[in-house]
Amino acid sequence: MNTDPANAAFREKMQEFMHKFDHNADGRIDMAELAQILPTEENFLLCFRKFVGSSVEFMAAWRKYDTDRSGYIESNELKGFLCDLLKKANRQYDDKKLNEYTQTILKMFDLNGDGKLGLSEMARLLPMQENFLLKFQSFKLSSDEFGEIFTFYDKDSNGYIDEHELDALLRDLYQKHKMEADVQSLASSKKSIMALSDGGKLFRTDLEIVLCKEPFV
Repeated sequence: MNTDPANAAFREKMQEFMHKFDHNADGRIDMAELAQILPTEENFLLCFRKFVGSSVEFMAAWRKYDTDRSGYIESNELKGFLCDLLKKANRQYDDKKLNEYTQTILKMFDLNGDGKLGLSEMARLLPMQENFLLKFQSFKLSSDEFGEIFTFYDKDSNGYIDEHELDALLRDLYQKHKMEADVQSLASSKKSIMALSDGGKLFRTDLEIVLCKEPFV
């Protein structure tokens, strides 16, 4: 029986990898072991994700600080945002630790030093399965595309849509872009987006920061 050299080489590399990083020899790479492999930035994100709550809690905290619905929060608001986010997840940290988190995230996400932190980047703080924004990255809408879609669902032209209208809007977007629109995925995305709403009213500016290519100011 012939053995594929490529497969044999791959298995050998995997054995070397597991021998090097699987310190407890359980046949798996756990978070602590993985943290030794990743670059510093990804290592921080991996560890921080253990402390944050759901995407709904994240968006509720975001709504408090992104008051003008620009899709950004100011760097001087970051500490308060993180404090609120951690409290929602029942995590309490002293001022020194919060300052460490704040400075690390500023270095990671405010690369041009303009003092602004974008929603899409900041959502990387969420565990992958909670980052519903990733679903929309492949088809971010232009202002014209978004305007047409929002107008279609805002039947009475009052400037907002409700939860049921959002459900229909998301279903159409998923179908149009050939994304899997299972009930759980839709419900999760809808719940996270509705966290931006005002008493069940999702205004145009709220939805813009989730679906559009560039936040509008």
